[in-house]
Amino acid sequence: MSENFFKCNRKRLGEKLEDRSAVVLFSGQPPKKSADEDYAFTTNRHFYYMCGVKEPHIMLMMVKEGDKVKSTLFIKKADPFMEKWVGKTISKEDALTVSAVDEVKYVEDFEGTLHYILSRQVVHHLYLDFELEGFNAPLTKEQVFANKCKERYPFIQIQNVHHLISSLRVIKSPYEVDKLKEAIKVTDEGIKALMKNAKSGIMEYALEAHFDFVLKCNGIKDFAFKTIAASGVNGTILHYSSNDSIIPENSLVLFDLGAQYDYYNADITRTIPADGKFTERQKTFYNIVLKANEEVIKAIKPGVPFARLNEIVREIYLEELKGLGLVETMEDVSKYYYHGVSHFLGLDTHDVGDRGMILEPGMVLTVEPGLYIEDEEIGIRIEDDVLVTQDGCEVLSKDIIKTVEDIEAYMQS
Repeated sequence: MSENFFKCNRKRLGEKLEDRSAVVLFSGQPPKKSADEDYAFTTNRHFYYMCGVKEPHIMLMMVKEGDKVKSTLFIKKADPFMEKWVGKTISKEDALTVSAVDEVKYVEDFEGTLHYILSRQVVHHLYLDFELEGFNAPLTKEQVFANKCKERYPFIQIQNVHHLISSLRVIKSPYEVDKLKEAIKVTDEGIKALMKNAKSGIMEYALEAHFDFVLKCNGIKDFAFKTIAASGVNGTILHYSSNDSIIPENSLVLFDLGAQYDYYNADITRTIPADGKFTERQKTFYNIVLKANEEVIKAIKPGVPFARLNEIVREIYLEELKGLGLVETMEDVSKYYYHGVSHFLGLDTHDVGDRGMILEPGMVLTVEPGLYIEDEEIGIRIEDDVLVTQDGCEVLSKDIIKTVEDIEAYMQS
């Protein structure tokens, strides 16, 4: 199943390429930490999407001539000495099985292979993955490689493949949806552990550890992102993640978290009462956020502009908060709600996809309205993961409890 997925992705990309062109993708490398230590490695997601191999310092080449696209993976040769220290690298046989590419060669063969197709003008276009962060950002490996190719092969047209691959990744296959469901399932187990062990007077990171334990016990080695465990006023800080405060009595704890399953990410937020029961004031705000969450989910279907989802939230907040005497105008709403309600989800937590898009079947997005009342030390966000279907949507996280009544019942049982 997996090899068919990667083969299909290459076929779909090949249909978008110019004739007589080549694509070169790099898997990436871990950044240097210090001395002989590197930071943890994670494969470039476009590279992974095209071949499924997760090792550093390797390359994928695709060459299109006419209606044929040949794919070659360049892997590292086995090093018996290094295997004693860090284990084996992927073999040719395993690389073929995982990726279903046409050919596997060694990294040492890459430059010779590239020179052959460029110098003989087998191809006229060279596609590289330019994910550009800013004008003054350090040059990426792809930019350095492009400059080198321009010097040696000035007749080759270099083009950006980033947006072509991104457009494919926006629409999820059933294979990908199954991966997301697995990530969400484990995340649900972790959230239940948090609810079982929540209480005031302990450190946020101590409560967070129960989530970490559940993930590790399920074989999950990485998180979708750094967990937010924000109690009290910390919950009004959108990306608070130090998680080093004592949980105040009768406070809310906002958890924004997710498991990463085979590189696919869950992104869930739940807000719970530290001591098992919401105050009336907390309950009032919570139910406003829950209403926004549910109304946005009802609105999700093909043909709806992505931007419309956030408008729904703001319209609800204007009406509800005006009734509480907190706002008068739509501009006032921004004091208590200062982010968008949604982003795309997949191989990246903030996945590829333009927020000016119209919703289509196969898109997966989050729904995460929030309210942040700093003066009252109340931060609330409720986030679900949703798949756009042919006639509406499917809430992939529907089994994760989120009503006041269900949360209180679970925490007090």
